[in-house]
Amino acid sequence: MNRWTLQSRAGLSLSVLVGFLTACGVVGSPIPPEDVAVTPTISRQKQQHAVQEQKKEAVETEEAKQEAAEQALQEPDVKLPPLKPVGTR
Repeated sequence: MNRWTLQSRAGLSLSVLVGFLTACGVVGSPIPPEDVAVTPTISRQKQQHAVQEQKKEAVETEEAKQEAAEQALQEPDVKLPPLKPVGTR
């Protein structure tokens, strides 16, 4: 009977330990406060917006070049005769 109480105590202490670890959150190194504050988040967002603006400007300039090239290549409309079937099957 003494052996049963040792096993039950070990199981109980193990379950209490697991309960404390899960209740206290993630076990690991703490996160420094300068990585969690609002200022780093805002600066990251500003950098992302700047990169997006650069990409958008590059796309817009490329599109403008393509439109200018297409306008230069366009010819006046030529009136074509109506389509008629050539043969039947």
